[in-house]
Amino acid sequence: MPNPDFTQKLQDLAQKVGITSFQALSKAAGVSERQILRLRRGEVEQMRVDVLLKLSSVLQVSLNELVTTFSLLELSKGNEVSTQQMLQEIADLKKEYQRSQLQIAQQRELLLQEFQQSSLQLLESLLLQFPAAAQKARENPQFEAVKILPLVENPLKKLLQAWGIEAIAPIGAEIPYDPQIHQLMTGTVQPGELVKVRYSGYLQGEKLVYRAKVSLIEPV
Repeated sequence: MPNPDFTQKLQDLAQKVGITSFQALSKAAGVSERQILRLRRGEVEQMRVDVLLKLSSVLQVSLNELVTTFSLLELSKGNEVSTQQMLQEIADLKKEYQRSQLQIAQQRELLLQEFQQSSLQLLESLLLQFPAAAQKARENPQFEAVKILPLVENPLKKLLQAWGIEAIAPIGAEIPYDPQIHQLMTGTVQPGELVKVRYSGYLQGEKLVYRAKVSLIEPV
């Protein structure tokens, strides 16, 4: 018995929603082209429910309709019971998938709240003291602004340390130019030549967060 081919059916459904190729369908649904091929072969029973849900959403058909349209069980008579059983199983999987998505969303929200709370704790002195110090500086022109700096610098240092972020080099330092971690502001320079750090860059472990902005060293 030749292998079934649902290619034309899938093409027809895709064209109804303005999708002109299987590659475009794969991209729109966020599934691999291998999954598209399985659907064309009628292997819907072997596909994950989350994949079927994505495809049914993009093709604008119900999950049941998608399954019955591309199911091998529809090719032979006497399989109505098996088809219904499979549809029930998929319906159950759909409910489980939706519950899982809800749990993931709730966990994401909880993690975000925990992240915000820990960040606020690290920035506590800044949040509490900086507004008062800034207001005092506005009211008294003689107030030395340098006194405010520790209120900003210390919490920021704690936050960066907690996240494992380190400055590439201090501002004003003269260091060998490395195009991998430095951004030259103007002019040209060869790797290894000394440049001056104008804006700090940052690394998180081995990951580059921001390049340090550097400039040429003016001759004396």
